[in-house]
Amino acid sequence: MMADDAQLLAYVDGGLSPEDRSTVEARLRESAEAREKVALLRASRLDFADAFAQQNIPPVPDSLKLKVDEMIRAQRARESNEPPLSACEKTPSEPVRSRVRGMPVWLAAACVAGAFACGLFVRLGPLEGGGTQVTARADVSPWVAAAVGYQKLYTRDTVAYLQEDPAAAAKIVRDIRSDDRLALRVPDLTSAGLTFKSVQRLRFNNKPLVQIIYLPQNGPPIALCVMKDSKPDQPVATRTVDAMDVATWRQAELSYALIGKPGDVDLAALGKRISNLDMAPLFSDASPITRPTSG
Repeated sequence: MMADDAQLLAYVDGGLSPEDRSTVEARLRESAEAREKVALLRASRLDFADAFAQQNIPPVPDSLKLKVDEMIRAQRARESNEPPLSACEKTPSEPVRSRVRGMPVWLAAACVAGAFACGLFVRLGPLEGGGTQVTARADVSPWVAAAVGYQKLYTRDTVAYLQEDPAAAAKIVRDIRSDDRLALRVPDLTSAGLTFKSVQRLRFNNKPLVQIIYLPQNGPPIALCVMKDSKPDQPVATRTVDAMDVATWRQAELSYALIGKPGDVDLAALGKRISNLDMAPLFSDASPITRPTSG
């Protein structure tokens, strides 16, 4: 039996018990594919937070964002034996291409999720979409379209692998409330079958934008995004944006977007429960997360 990707990630990070580690090592001896994945994972291990903590990094160029998208599309085309899309006008240098060549899409997604978890996208630049993707629909706010684009980078495997840090999450919420002056309420969605995984501070057009990630019992992750908005309140409305289901509403000078791939979660019903304050908050004055005790 092949070790799954989550097991391999845990194996590389030393997070397995001795018994599970022995089991994975036995499977690695039998599978060249698994050994290749482990080698790629080890090669991609970087301490993003420490590496960039002291750096004054300029915003990510739009050309680089487009190149990452193009590389992912090209890899998917190769995996499906379809001809890849035409390359962008500017291509990365040979060292960058040599690292990307042959990298599975699941590993690229894992690296992207890791960068989110370490706050790289906050440090490197604003959450902006380029070109027509953000402005394709007049009934969708540009920040919602941009948030949808970033949410599409998340997979169940990468989000499930994130290790919860209650103290760090509490500090992020406290900073959002004090520094960004955004009255954030992080709802506990366990009654709806969703588990809190992370909260991120982003920016769109130099304005604070919050992304809260939840993982349902089955299927891909769900994001609740929040941005300050002084427009009048608006009830929950649903639509499809770039193949993603989105429920939006405005309440108490905050604008909300609940984003997820079509699946088992009824985003309209969930959005109404959140807007009606049917769920208790996970944080009170940015205190650590409290979980309901199981009987």
